[in-house]
Order: sequence, then C-alpha cells, then structure tokens
Amino acid sequence: MHSFRTMISAAALSVALAAPVTAATQPDAVVATYADVAEAIYSDSLVTAKALQKAVDALIAAPSDETLKAAREAWKAARAPYQQSEGYRFGNAIVDDWEGKVNAWPLDEGLIDYVETKSYGETSDENPLYAANVIANKKLRVGKDEIDATTINTEVLQSLQEAGGVESNVATGYHAIEFLLWGQDLNGTDAGAGERKASDFDTKNCTNGNCDRRAQYLKAATDLLISDLEEIVAAWGKDGDARKDVTGKSADDGLATILTGLGSLSYGELAGERIKLGLILHDPEEEHDCFSDNTHNSHYYDQMGMIAIYNGKYTASDGKVTEGPSLAAYAAEKAPEEAKALDAAFDETAAAMKVMKDRADSGKEAYDQMIGEGNAEGNKIVQDVVDSLVAQARAIEAVVAKLGLKIELEGSDSLDNPTAVQ
Repeated sequence: MHSFRTMISAAALSVALAAPVTAATQPDAVVATYADVAEAIYSDSLVTAKALQKAVDALIAAPSDETLKAAREAWKAARAPYQQSEGYRFGNAIVDDWEGKVNAWPLDEGLIDYVETKSYGETSDENPLYAANVIANKKLRVGKDEIDATTINTEVLQSLQEAGGVESNVATGYHAIEFLLWGQDLNGTDAGAGERKASDFDTKNCTNGNCDRRAQYLKAATDLLISDLEEIVAAWGKDGDARKDVTGKSADDGLATILTGLGSLSYGELAGERIKLGLILHDPEEEHDCFSDNTHNSHYYDQMGMIAIYNGKYTASDGKVTEGPSLAAYAAEKAPEEAKALDAAFDETAAAMKVMKDRADSGKEAYDQMIGEGNAEGNKIVQDVVDSLVAQARAIEAVVAKLGLKIELEGSDSLDNPTAVQ
C-alpha cells in the first residue's frame, strides 16, 4: 500500500502532544486555533487534489498502466488530508452544506458509466437514473427536464448531483473520481479491488466504448473537486464565513461546536454508519472507499484528524505545522480527570485503527475482507475499532458535561437499534 507523505508518526498518535497547559488558554484562543487548523487541513487537501489533477491530466494525455497507477496513487494521497477534515462536520453548518459535493457516498455508479449488470442490476425502483450512464448517453431525462450532456463538463456534473432528489445520484467528488479510476470492485469480500483498464481512456485503442467522454468526465470531476476545495479554503480564511461563524459564537457555543463535530464523527457517522453497518450486513457495498479498497485509510485518517483538531496541531503533507492553544489543554485545566480519560480514549482508538490499517497495508487482508461473513478474526479487528470509537464518544460527552456544555451527537441505527438494519 502506498505510504502517504501525510502519514503521522507513531509518536503523534498520542494526544499527550497537546499544547502546554497554561492559564492563558482561553476559549476564544482555542476556537481561533480550531479555525486555523481547519484552514490548514483544507489547504492541504487542495494541494494534494491539485497533484491528483496533474496525474489525471497525464493519464488522459497518455493512457497507460503507469499513468493510471500514478493517478490512483495521487487519489489515495489526496484522501489522507481530506479525511482529517471530517471532524469539522456536524457542528459547522457551512461545512455540512458543502461537504456533500465532495464526499457523498454510497453512489449508484450506473449513473456515471458502464457496470456489470449481473451484480448491479439494470433498474431500481428508488432511482430512475440507476443505470442512466451519462458517459454513454448525450441526453438524459430527469423527470420532466432533459439534460444535454453532449459535452461532459462541470455544469453537467453539477446538474446530475443528487438529480431527482436521490442522494445516491453522486456525480461529483472523490468517490465519482474513484469509480472512474478503479471501476467496480466485483470481488465481494474476496481479495481484489476494481480493475478498470487504462485503455478505457485511450481514444486510439478504446475498451468499453466512449473513451473520449470518459476522459471528459474524469477531467470535469477533478476540476470541480479543485474549485469546491478552493471554496472551503476561502470559507476558513481570514475573512471567510465559516471562520466568522464559529469565532463569532459565545465561548460555550464555540467549544460545543468543536465537541459536537468530534463526538458525532466518532459515534453516529464513523462507528455507526461507516463501520458497524457494513459489519452487521457483511456487505462490501457499505465500505467507504469501496472501489479502491482504501477504506482502512479513510477511517484511520478520520481518527488522525480528530486528534489533530483536539490537540490544535496539524502537520501538512509538506511538513508545515499549524498549532495553537488547544481544546486538549483547555479541558486539562477545567476537567482534568475527564480530559485524562479522553486522552486515553483517543489513544486507544488510534491503536485499534492502526491494527486495522497495518493488516490492510501488509496485504494480508483488505477492509472488505475483514467485514466478510464468517471471518471471526477480521470481524473482531473491525469491531474493536467500533467499540473504541463508541468509548471515545462517551469520553467526549463526559468532558462536555464537566465543562457545563450541551451538545447533541449524531445517532445511528447500527448502534442504537441494530435490529432495524438486519
């Protein structure tokens, strides 16, 4: 597995690296650091996405096994910083309104391109565009409206995003690009990721038809990812709306915003919807990066991002460090016992994530294999991650209570009512 430049060293797994506790650690300073770290993480996401854009341009210009591999590696590298931003969801309305453009999942890939119909099917009662295949069709009908896709550009993709009000009509973002680079993963819970050929983009020796339009789609999706990331970087900049929103809140509300994001990502989103649901169903379609088999890294970097946000310290892929007064230091002053327990919970979750990541990185077993039915050892590794994330969320709630704050965490049927998803 590719070794990311953004990989955090083992020493950095410990939340003990938080900024020193001082009486000067005030909520407004903590929130200012929170905004600075957001700008740094999203800026790093933009830098790595631009590297992906260059790799995609190279693939389109000269399709080959080498340029396809380079584009895939660039996609994986771009995911690492972006996943570390997800702790900013749930507490920041601007982020919540924006993030669906870049990280929505799962997606009905038949909207985008050809699929293997034996496993995918040809129709869906829930989605009229389930197999619309915009790459093969220059005209698409969405209800009473017709979309002209004679040229596949960013405007066409934006018009298809959640078309017809169907959330699984994902036409933009990291996962649309992932599908175009890997294709479907038809291996179930057996070994192997998607196996799209470079010749799918080769107009001179085209496989599976419409190679020019497939290249158009990939180019447009990547360009749109760049512009969307530029938007969120600006929102967290000096005069950005996201920064102004959180720094303009009361002290308690600012701290509650931070803890809402960390707690909701830990519990309902990550432990529940992204991990436990797939484990209950033993379903590889429920893994976050299902085409590339990169899910273990997505989960791992979510955790690394939460640690960075809590500690008020982020190290970018170029080595630049952004840090300042942290929530960890503030909690250690105001709620020392609860903060100590939360420090331990962050460490325990990071350790459980590392076991999962190391297993996948070694080539022994991919994440979709770990959640397979009958795989007791793999299931336990993933369940340990779930359990540690739930404990982490509870430790966050204990800090919240001690600080006299009020937050509401995202829930998940997978955790709260598992019989509903059986």
